[in-house]
Amino acid sequence: MGKVGIVSYGAFIPIHRIKVDDIAKTWGRDGETIKKSLGVYEKSVPSLDEDTATISVEAARHALARAGINPKEIGAIYVGSESHPYAVKPTGTIVGEAIGATPSLMVADYEFACKAGTAAIQSCMALIETGMIKYGLAIGADTAQAAPGDALEYTAAAGGAAFIIGKDGVIAEINGTYSFTTDTPDFWRREGRKYPAHGGRFTGSPAYFRHIINATKCLMEKMGTKPEDYDYAVFHQPNGKFPRAVAKMLGFKEDQIKHGLLCPFIGNTYSGSSLLGLAAVLDVAKPGERILLTSYGSGAGSDSFDITVTDAIESFPKEKAPTVSQLINRKNYIDYAIYAKYRDILYWE
Repeated sequence: MGKVGIVSYGAFIPIHRIKVDDIAKTWGRDGETIKKSLGVYEKSVPSLDEDTATISVEAARHALARAGINPKEIGAIYVGSESHPYAVKPTGTIVGEAIGATPSLMVADYEFACKAGTAAIQSCMALIETGMIKYGLAIGADTAQAAPGDALEYTAAAGGAAFIIGKDGVIAEINGTYSFTTDTPDFWRREGRKYPAHGGRFTGSPAYFRHIINATKCLMEKMGTKPEDYDYAVFHQPNGKFPRAVAKMLGFKEDQIKHGLLCPFIGNTYSGSSLLGLAAVLDVAKPGERILLTSYGSGAGSDSFDITVTDAIESFPKEKAPTVSQLINRKNYIDYAIYAKYRDILYWE
């Protein structure tokens, strides 16, 4: 056994999609202008029977289907989300029961806006390094909320990814991680409020760009690397433009980010965003290739990871679960009326 790393992974994206044009038309706005502004064309929509718990369970089952390990060997389950179905009742216990994990299990639900899933990976890494557990299951999943007519409505989507972390059978070693965190109020949702609010002028430079740039630069300094040392780079994707912009600022090229850039086709899956991008990269990565991953969560913070794909990826049975590309291409378009029903934005006395 060597370094702590990714033993297996799985993803899930709901089948339903709504086009940005349909949302814009509903509110009397120009769809072409919005698509150009955001770099997003359509987004995933959860059905009436889909939530963060069901998405997490499906992603976890897909990871286990590929792993070839006994779920009773998983010693911790951490689910990162800002749309847990219960305010008081862990999502992680539902996942543990559904996958057949042992009750001798550490479980916690994490919340740090869109970076809660990467925080879950870091917790699993620490527990494995200390020898407290053999495998940990880290999940990032969301059914993102957006008020009707708000700018967030064009991108707030649904989906998630699950990663089994361990030292045995590692397909991608995690060489190092670095976090950068401040109190920056760019996005929030108070207790009892259905929809989040956002401080527009804080969203870009003092929030997203500052945290991703600092976390990424500090990680590369720690690892002694440069952008050209990585084959792939994945950054949090609140829209289709920010990841491209931050990649350029940091010195990464389009070819390095294109495989993990999913937001234009499925929207912003919040806690699932950067992790789905990583899963998409692992679907195509080859032995020896190096990945840089940096998440971002409003409030605000970023977690950055340096990852190297191992030889084990060649015999890894990806075909036992859907790839991210297959999940993206499996879709059914709905109109705004059905979307409003599914997202519970219809009100009556």
